[in-house]
Amino acid sequence: MAQKDWTDSLLDSLAGSHSRKEIEPYQVTARLSRIAQHLARSQEEAFGRFKLNRGEVGVLAALLLAGSDRKLSPTQLFQGLMLSSAGITSRLDRLERRGYVKRSRHPTDRRGVLVSLTDAGRKVLHQAVSADATAERQLLAGLTRNDRLGLVSLLKKLLAGVEPAGQDPPHYG
Repeated sequence: MAQKDWTDSLLDSLAGSHSRKEIEPYQVTARLSRIAQHLARSQEEAFGRFKLNRGEVGVLAALLLAGSDRKLSPTQLFQGLMLSSAGITSRLDRLERRGYVKRSRHPTDRRGVLVSLTDAGRKVLHQAVSADATAERQLLAGLTRNDRLGLVSLLKKLLAGVEPAGQDPPHYG
């Protein structure tokens, strides 16, 4: 049996004022939340070595996902990444200053701008993702391959219950 962890201690403390049935979901959700915090910290460290943060990597990855010959509007980016327009603008400003993205005028909308990934942006994204993949392998080192496959299946099932049916990843275009 696994050793008692922080979540077990929290639930034991809550058991005096809440029924076990009421707080039972925290067996899963509190642990997911703590893992997410560890994962976020690990990603920020890995990406930080390339002077990027998680949000900036998200923008670069969205542009890569769109395809090498595609340009996206800031609106397409912020909707796909679930950000505010101000949030995407500041990220694009930082990425453009470093030469990782390029803004160009929209060919049919004088007020519009399109954003594309530069070769330098593609390269730094590759390096940052490689560094992060190493860190994430270490994070999962305590699980066997079968543990990971079982966890993947359960997480997909959980996500299917919280994301709208048939929701695909964002399409840019």
